[in-house]
Amino acid sequence: MPGERLTHQDRRQIATGLRDGLTYAAIARRIGRPTSTVTREVMRHGGPGGYQADRAHREGTRRAPRRGTTPPTPAPRRADLGGRDPRLVDGVAARNAELFVQSGFARMPARVLAALLTTDSGSLTSADLVRRLRVSPASVSKAVGYLEGMEIIKRERDPHHRAERYAIDDDVWFQAIMASARIDARIAAECRDGARRLGVATPAGARLENMGQFLHHVSDDLVRSAKHWRRVHATHPTAEADDAEIDEDPAPGRAR
Repeated sequence: MPGERLTHQDRRQIATGLRDGLTYAAIARRIGRPTSTVTREVMRHGGPGGYQADRAHREGTRRAPRRGTTPPTPAPRRADLGGRDPRLVDGVAARNAELFVQSGFARMPARVLAALLTTDSGSLTSADLVRRLRVSPASVSKAVGYLEGMEIIKRERDPHHRAERYAIDDDVWFQAIMASARIDARIAAECRDGARRLGVATPAGARLENMGQFLHHVSDDLVRSAKHWRRVHATHPTAEADDAEIDEDPAPGRAR
């Protein structure tokens, strides 16, 4: 059974399991399949929020090769996988992508981020991502723009292939935390300004003032903690980001 193709009934049970909130492992046990098979099936056909058994079966049947033929196997370059089995890498990436989605990422950016994180080089071209994720170039482009806006990835020029590469730094979470903290600091400043405008003695003003103070202190603590643990765990030590400050717009009449 584990080596056979998923049947229409298998896919219906997967859809039912997702609706019931079961984990991939629980669904896999229910249909007698490896967890990696269920993970790839769900991520390939819309993810846990968009999986539809009938559509997945039609698409899976369409992709099935005729007997006697060798199916095309578009995949990232072996060098990017460090010689690992692509199925193993895809399984790790799929599980990470799902967690990113649960943390608030849009699905396609989550998949692109997971692909970059599970690639030894830490960078892939648009064509690499299209092959690996089996999506359109437009989907990759939109996802890359989303991740660039969050300051999680950057573009690099590949001198050997004349192609643009999308790269992720080893300290990607530090950069993401700093970007989030800058936004929180601006929200905090705006809340405090709004409190003064509405009157800090009023219920609305007091609420805004408390929110502003809370975000200010939490962001400040988070930045200090991120800088400390970045120094402890840095793969490539650098002092550049340690001097970074939160770009908080000071409230009117208050010195920075």
